[in-house]
Amino acid sequence: MKVVAFNVPKIKKEAFRLQEDRGRFFYDQLHQHPEIQIMLIQQGGGTLIAGDYVGRFGPGDIFVIGSRLPHVFRSDQKYYQSAHPGQSRAVSIYFNESYWGRAFWELDELAGLRKFADRSARALVVKGKAKDEIASQIGQLHRLQGMEKLIAFFTLLKQLIELKTARPLALAPLRKGYNPEDGKRMNAILAFTFAQCHRRLYIKEVADVAHLSVEAFCRYFKMHTQKTYTAFLNEVRVSHACQLLISGDLTVADVGYQSGFNNISNFNRVFKRITGKTPSRYLK
Repeated sequence: MKVVAFNVPKIKKEAFRLQEDRGRFFYDQLHQHPEIQIMLIQQGGGTLIAGDYVGRFGPGDIFVIGSRLPHVFRSDQKYYQSAHPGQSRAVSIYFNESYWGRAFWELDELAGLRKFADRSARALVVKGKAKDEIASQIGQLHRLQGMEKLIAFFTLLKQLIELKTARPLALAPLRKGYNPEDGKRMNAILAFTFAQCHRRLYIKEVADVAHLSVEAFCRYFKMHTQKTYTAFLNEVRVSHACQLLISGDLTVADVGYQSGFNNISNFNRVFKRITGKTPSRYLK
């Protein structure tokens, strides 16, 4: 995907950047940055797009986003409503070789970290029993200073490197070097899709948003996302359906229709293909 460059605020000579994001919703523009990002979701939920991956995120989730990997944590639509009481809150750690210098980054002792950085190019999600401990370590970094903070950071990295349950999300790393014009176009496509995915959409509508013909749009989207727009739209709809199912206020049929599917059998089929479960099983 073509994306917007995102500058991480950095104080000179810091070993890593620790940042807390708090608000009604998370930053909602598809973006990239040279730093590797370790992100702990503390409050809020929505859809994560990372490279060619589309899926849910929620409280307690931990993700590792690789250097220059296009991504966005798009909060659910309810968080954009001024009357909604919910908050979105996360802690992120940013770092790369430029924080420590190339000579330090290439030390033999950091070979495992370099391999971990390469794996993060597909985005990673932390699973398993160690997730709670890693979340606790991330939360404690704010309270530490000096050498203790640095030791805790490298201890956290060591645990992530050795973790066997950190699963890649994207099928393949996407190519790098994106320009602002395409970033603006792709963000317009995403904003339109998230706002309108609950109804029947025609390719021409999205092509008009991108200022392309239907044929050119289909080629453009497939080339930059490695999937068709229809496949992407279904993934966004299923993510929305998961959020509605979790709320527990609607029947499975109602969830399907409110997520933009025109019949229940198609909803069940697409939902199972993407999540591996039927909507009823997911609800249980």
